[in-house]
Amino acid sequence: MDLDLKKPIVFFDLETTGVNIANDRIVEISLLKVFSDGSEEMKTMLINPGIPIPLQSTEIHGISDEDVKDKPTFNEVGKSIAQFIEGCDIAGYNSAKFDIPLLAEEFIRAEIDFDLKKLRSIDVQVIFHKMEQRTLSAAYKFYCNKILEDAHSAEADTKATFEILKSQLDRYNELENDVEKLSKFSTHNTNADFAGRIVYNDKGEEVFNFGKYKGKTVESVLEKDPGYFGWIIKSEFPLYTKKVLTAIKLRKFNS
Repeated sequence: MDLDLKKPIVFFDLETTGVNIANDRIVEISLLKVFSDGSEEMKTMLINPGIPIPLQSTEIHGISDEDVKDKPTFNEVGKSIAQFIEGCDIAGYNSAKFDIPLLAEEFIRAEIDFDLKKLRSIDVQVIFHKMEQRTLSAAYKFYCNKILEDAHSAEADTKATFEILKSQLDRYNELENDVEKLSKFSTHNTNADFAGRIVYNDKGEEVFNFGKYKGKTVESVLEKDPGYFGWIIKSEFPLYTKKVLTAIKLRKFNS
């Protein structure tokens, strides 16, 4: 089933130096823009992460320090990536927990004012797990009856994710062919940040989702324990989490 699109949607996948959202970097990004008329535009690029690529990561995606030594850094290509995504919805596989948060970190480090949190997003893995509980390769076999060649290649994974979503729409009558509804269906929770360190409670208030103040509203904690803000800012939390926390602090200060 073709997607019913009101505006373009960008499927994307990252290959990285590791799985730590706060500290690891992108080494390859692939983006597939699908337009409302069904036409497609593909953009794939290797990126110099500026840090060594661990051998265990190279063994997974096949990208080594040698492969990226002469490639542009994210600082050099970040604006073009933001321009490619701007005005679109986004989608990926495990994107809510990994790809979107890590991409957001790269935008912040490059001082590019592009807030991915404002975009509607679909996580194809969440739909798959709610329906079947499998991996990307198994999902591709299950939904498309194809073997995923070059798994852990960003471009192959990106194309497979697009095909899987279309097949999911064919298979499940309860899934509506609407990006807004697919986005809501493929969202597990109501995170205020991407990493889930700050979430919304049933009153729509931001609350901490970790540590000694778990379940407490951010505003009340910052008022009671101002030093907690400084501790988070100085610690190895994702930059986007720190951005959200700072915005809450400034909102409270200006109110």
